[in-house]
Amino acid sequence: MLLLAGGTSIQTRAGLPRDPEKARLTLDHTSHDFGEVPRKGGNIEHGFPFTNDGKVPLVIVRAQTSCTCLKITYPKRPVAPGSSDTIRVVYEPHKSEPGSFNKLIQIFSNAENSREILTVQGFSIEEGATKVKVKREKTKIKN
Repeated sequence: MLLLAGGTSIQTRAGLPRDPEKARLTLDHTSHDFGEVPRKGGNIEHGFPFTNDGKVPLVIVRAQTSCTCLKITYPKRPVAPGSSDTIRVVYEPHKSEPGSFNKLIQIFSNAENSREILTVQGFSIEEGATKVKVKREKTKIKN
């Protein structure tokens, strides 16, 4: 815990002292479920809004994805303290196999926590395919 003038303290999520002179990337949420996505239905997009809760401008250095089926856009210019912006994720279902997906996006910045992880998930379906529910039955063998 870091004590400041007036007896106030600042802590990180892990309970360690927070550097008040750094940028701070605060995301509204870190995961999104697209639900069922038609594989040939076109790209879908989701925005992850964030705020710089730090004292210096926030610079997002790069974004790395776990799949070529994701495209990421983020502000290339510094985000001023107290300002907000959005990291946009575009999922291209035609570049992925049908079925469930869970993809990671790593955001690297000059923020106190220099790496944030975002996730998107859903279920990619083939157009015209039918869903089949399989019930598992127990087989009993008697001698």
